[in-house]
Amino acid sequence: MPDLSHGADAAAVNALRSAVMRLSRRLKHQRVDESLSPTEMSVLGTLARCGTATPGELARKEHVQPPSMTRIVALLEAKGLVRLEPHPDDRRQKVVTQTERAEAMLEESRRKRNAFLATLVEELDEDEWATLRAAAPVLEKLAHI
Repeated sequence: MPDLSHGADAAAVNALRSAVMRLSRRLKHQRVDESLSPTEMSVLGTLARCGTATPGELARKEHVQPPSMTRIVALLEAKGLVRLEPHPDDRRQKVVTQTERAEAMLEESRRKRNAFLATLVEELDEDEWATLRAAAPVLEKLAHI
């Protein structure tokens, strides 16, 4: 395990953090629907990846408190992007499902953000692009730890 507290490894961690944050901010500006907050978009993305979920499960996955998730789900439902359905095993709970409208909006958002990244990648040389392609699975792993 590398020593991440000082030296070149610490500098690499710092550079990675800074670059990921700047790139993330730039990607957030490539939104299709400006009326949705980044948190609302994140919840829709989680539903797209994981399928239906209870508000409590979404709160855990999104690292927010359950009352906050309840408000977010209510906002998304009012916008016609999710629907609440009875839980199949527990009548006290509901499950959240994204609507076709949300699926279409997410697909358009992915297309827009992918096109933006593609324009950035065009500025890389072949070695840089190969390095980035190789790093993508590692970054994906870090995003889900």
